[in-house]
Amino acid sequence: MTDTPLLIAGLGNPGAEYARNRHNAGFMAVDTIHESYDFSPWRSRFQGVISEGTLGKRKVYLLKPMTYMNLSGDSIGPAMRFFKLPVNALVVMHDELDLPAAKLKVKTGGGDAGNNGAKSITATLGPDYRRVRIGIGHPGGRERVHGHVLGNFTKADEKEWLVPMLTAIAEAAPLLAKDNDIGFMNKITLALHPPRPNAPKPAKPAAPKKEKSEE
Repeated sequence: MTDTPLLIAGLGNPGAEYARNRHNAGFMAVDTIHESYDFSPWRSRFQGVISEGTLGKRKVYLLKPMTYMNLSGDSIGPAMRFFKLPVNALVVMHDELDLPAAKLKVKTGGGDAGNNGAKSITATLGPDYRRVRIGIGHPGGRERVHGHVLGNFTKADEKEWLVPMLTAIAEAAPLLAKDNDIGFMNKITLALHPPRPNAPKPAKPAAPKKEKSEE
């Protein structure tokens, strides 16, 4: 594990009207991490709010840009430069249309899959940062995307998978700090889909008794 601090940024839009939107899944994930560990209170900085603490003995900064999603790089870029962090010390948590709801993947680099927050960060820092992609599903037609991402998670979503996933992300976060992305994903998968207990094996039928032959 490196001694370089880690910056975990959650993407979303500021304001109460957006708080439960699907597009704010990144904010929700970072908030859950903040609540689950001993992080400092949020304070305004870098056109966002920032907190610091430790995960797995590594210093970690949590950042929520308040620039609105499309300008996320205007907040994250200055924070990365101020702390003199390399791009591989950045983890960005965001919603992902191309993943089914309740699915999660971590990847480094690659395209931005239409996520304007990721596009802004890539334009500022390049593509080689880690992304925790929280699936929200695709509504189908392209014309329905805007309403889908800016629509609220349903109560059923929250109960069935969103809250359990956010909790699992927070519990597995120390593995991100250890740069163990596969372990992070595996722990979340096990938390959301625990293995079924082994069913008891059926008892073997008793062997029939041999009858004694008469002499």
